[in-house]
Amino acid sequence: MKNKEIAAAAIGGVFFAVPYLGLAIPLVPSLLIGAAAFGAGELAFGDGKLSLKDKDPSLYQVLEKAKKQNAHILDMIPKIEKESLQKELNEINDSVGKIIKTIEKEPKKLKKANNLFDYYLPVTIKIIDRYDEIENQKLSSAESKKFFESTDKMISEVNKSYKKILAELYKSDIVDMDAEMKVLNSLLKADGFDDTEIDVKKEEE
Repeated sequence: MKNKEIAAAAIGGVFFAVPYLGLAIPLVPSLLIGAAAFGAGELAFGDGKLSLKDKDPSLYQVLEKAKKQNAHILDMIPKIEKESLQKELNEINDSVGKIIKTIEKEPKKLKKANNLFDYYLPVTIKIIDRYDEIENQKLSSAESKKFFESTDKMISEVNKSYKKILAELYKSDIVDMDAEMKVLNSLLKADGFDDTEIDVKKEEE
């Protein structure tokens, strides 16, 4: 048991014992008082940070489902015979993993990736599963050949789309940092710390 839990338990025990033993208050009300005190103690001694599961249960469920779907993609890669397709799927798995971690840290960015979780990812898995199923049948028909070719192209496009989604999540951050660096550069020059002066000092040394 962690120190904060021990402290909270001690507070809860005191607030139960005093009413029950000292003031002869009935058991049930005393237990409620103790439980309330325990909860207050956990809040007081805790770090005040709530997990995503506590703050936004619906988003937590969306991301947990996406993690399982992404793990399924990773599991399917060794089953696919074509190396170029394996490469595309590895990149998709990497992009999706980064997107999930980004939204876990900054839930407000979810709106930029809604379609990924609602449609792109489930359909991608459906395509991969069907590709593997048909590939295992060792079919040589014109229809199967056309299916493999179209699937290769589609997975390639999906891969590009996931990379674009990931880039879009960081677009505003990059713009903001670029603006801050320009301001910093202007201040450095205003204070006389521009590149020219630094180079002159280096030469003098």
